[in-house]
Amino acid sequence: MRWAPDARGRLERAAFELFAQQGYAETTVPQITARAGLTTRTFFRYFADKREVIFGGDEIPEFAASLIRAAPPGLAPVEVVRSVLREVAATRFDGHREETAAWRRIVAADDSLRERDALKRADLVVAAQAAFVDRGEAPPDARLIAELGALVFHVALDAWLAQSSPASMAEATDAVLDRLHLERSIAAGPSR
Repeated sequence: MRWAPDARGRLERAAFELFAQQGYAETTVPQITARAGLTTRTFFRYFADKREVIFGGDEIPEFAASLIRAAPPGLAPVEVVRSVLREVAATRFDGHREETAAWRRIVAADDSLRERDALKRADLVVAAQAAFVDRGEAPPDARLIAELGALVFHVALDAWLAQSSPASMAEATDAVLDRLHLERSIAAGPSR
């Protein structure tokens, strides 16, 4: 099929089905294209390699950085993190729980994918740090805030996927941030 509709989506669905069935390492590009009913040449029109099926088009670092820069001036950095994480969760994850869980299982089962995931997390921190510097934070503070945001995001993602209730990813990020606030209040002792 030369001009197949939704070729990229068909390739992604076929790849994820095969990754889930037989594992990432055991899946080949020709198997993916055969399942999608497309050619190998079509695959490489959309993806540089099969890792890009999982990580390609991941614009979350740029999206998060733009949200950080657009946050109202004077908003506390932790509240910027909360706002950004809620927006990322609502637009990129809520409504896609099963697909996200399948993606996380595939990544967790392969060393090279876990390494690539760690690099993507580092990209998120770099982009967020630059955005916080643009908002006027000192570079060390911006790095700390960015690392905190990435940590909260990943802890919330794991918690959201582990929940049996259909809570939103945005609610999961709030819960993680609220636990951090609670721990800080406990560590500070009773107020006077």
